[in-house]
Amino acid sequence: MPDPVPAPLHVLVAEDEALAAMALEDFLSRKGFRVTLAQDGQEGLERYSADPADLVITDLRMPRMDGRALIRELRIRAAGLPILVMTGFLSMEAGEDDLTSERWQPLVVLRKPVSPQVILDTLTSLAQAAKLRPV
Repeated sequence: MPDPVPAPLHVLVAEDEALAAMALEDFLSRKGFRVTLAQDGQEGLERYSADPADLVITDLRMPRMDGRALIRELRIRAAGLPILVMTGFLSMEAGEDDLTSERWQPLVVLRKPVSPQVILDTLTSLAQAAKLRPV
């Protein structure tokens, strides 16, 4: 009997720009990922609680709950969850919310606009570092 085919890696995308989110969903789905979309951090947290993702992509500036608050909440639930932050706005302020600090890892920050290939390469690297099954 052949080995069962592993389930695709599940990516949660928290992005308030609908067109960008749908384009990313289409691209990642074609590359073999299962994708769940959320319009903001609050919806992202709700969707993660209902169906935990293997990887998360989030914007920082979103309504209701921003990306930093989402990351804080996700770290409580899954400390080692790989997270990719894509943002057009980023201040590297020191302190508790400094995304470069060790407490947020594993986390990669990319400035928008980001090419789909860079997103795919970054997700693949995060998945490999976290020892998730291959895409």
